[in-house]
Amino acid sequence: MGATIGKMEIMACAVGLEEAMDRGLTNGITRIILRSDSMYVVDNLPKAKYEWPKTRWLRRGGAPVLNAEEWKRLNRAMQKVGVRVDVEWVRGHSKDEHNKAADRLAKQAARVPRNRPLSMVHVRRKLTDESVERGSVNMLGQRISLRVITAEYLKVQKVWKCMYEVLTKRSPYFMKVDVLFSDELLAAGHSYYVQLNKQQDNPRVVKVFREIEEK
Repeated sequence: MGATIGKMEIMACAVGLEEAMDRGLTNGITRIILRSDSMYVVDNLPKAKYEWPKTRWLRRGGAPVLNAEEWKRLNRAMQKVGVRVDVEWVRGHSKDEHNKAADRLAKQAARVPRNRPLSMVHVRRKLTDESVERGSVNMLGQRISLRVITAEYLKVQKVWKCMYEVLTKRSPYFMKVDVLFSDELLAAGHSYYVQLNKQQDNPRVVKVFREIEEK
């Protein structure tokens, strides 16, 4: 849910700039201020502009930067507009007239969706009642059985992002729900016997031994 919201918030800024340019609203100005109620956008925009493009959209620990496609689109829009672009935070659902107008338009658009999804995420129902908790499974190089709940292909880094639940009953993480990355496709709703790496800040599958048949 959080990643999806992040995509929408970045895209709101990118599309806003693109629309402003298409309508000629950026002619003759020297500065643009993007106002967003998203701390995610405000906090990460400097990294998206100056740091992540140099690291091939990987974080310092090697984990993929999420929403890289959307960040790249926003970067292109800021470069194309040709003037300084700053971002300012505004409290969500505040009395700010522009924030209220944006909220009203977003609700109207949600009732009549026209565009295709920002990304395709394959989803299956969890077997456990546990909620996803990033970092709840320690990366110790262990071999475990897991079941994939969601699978999303990150095109920029060419890697799969998967939410999974642990099936190995003797594991202290049995039925825990976490997120990891895999170079190999792990299909949602399927179970696998795999080996994990030893990087907590970049959780990955290093080897897939076999797919586990459902009983």
